Amino acid sequence: MNMTDEEEKMLELMSELEGYTRLGEPCKKEKIDIWKAAIGLQQTDGLLPSAYLIETAKQNIDGYITFSEVKARLDDYYKTRTARSEGRVEEADKVAARIAEIISEKAFNFSMSGYILLHKKLFAGIYNFAGEIRDYNITKAEWILGGDTVHYADTDDIRTLLWQEFEEEKAFKYKGLTRKEIAEHIAKFISGLWKIHPFGEGNTRTTAVFAIKYMRTLGFDVTNDLFAEHSWYFRNALVRANYNDLKNNIYATNEYLDRFFDNLILGEKNVLKNREMHVAAEHKAQEKRE
Repeated sequence: MNMTDEEEKMLELMSELEGYTRLGEPCKKEKIDIWKAAIGLQQTDGLLPSAYLIETAKQNIDGYITFSEVKARLDDYYKTRTARSEGRVEEADKVAARIAEIISEKAFNFSMSGYILLHKKLFAGIYNFAGEIRDYNITKAEWILGGDTVHYADTDDIRTLLWQEFEEEKAFKYKGLTRKEIAEHIAKFISGLWKIHPFGEGNTRTTAVFAIKYMRTLGFDVTNDLFAEHSWYFRNALVRANYNDLKNNIYATNEYLDRFFDNLILGEKNVLKNREMHVAAEHKAQEKRE
């Protein structure tokens, strides 16, 4: 399967940090992994960061500048660049820097308000609705669904559904579960949270960062490599976990999302391929069985 120009560019950017990992001191590895995840997560919205961000990230990894200085440099850099085509590159750079900083922090607020505040921290100054619950209904054409959309929460139900998700998770008891059962439950919780899609944009990146932070509070030293290398798979798996097309025998399935979380939490080596999730591939498989 040939890579797109965007995928080749992302691979090139990631390879720079990958080489930096091999040359860097062991104490820098965590920060390198965090930056790779922050950059990789921009793929969930089809965004590519700039080479300037990579160079700035390297200086942060080496300890020459703080995260605050990274963000200040990006602000100054984009004040001098007004080309409209760079708008989403600016978004990718600034959001990646914010994600890296937030993942690096130990503090975490597991609550509905904390989830909403996280969106504001990530997208303030980028979206005028950062940290605000959408007041309109949305659809999103998905490649994985052949252009169809998941049915996201109605705007009138968003706050109630978010409250229910958090209250149910707070009350859930993990004691006595196997690690496999724990991974499946976390995947289901994150899937339910994502399906609400409470914001106009930035839902997947917000949910991914929230998931990383939450799993760390549960004691899982989750690797960020999966979010660095398979963030688009993560998004597509969330789509398939929340999509039904019964007339065509397509049913919501957690199979693909469980593979991702089994790799993330259990260290399994499941192969993660986007094309296997495409509804067209499932249609072909059904035709062969018939």
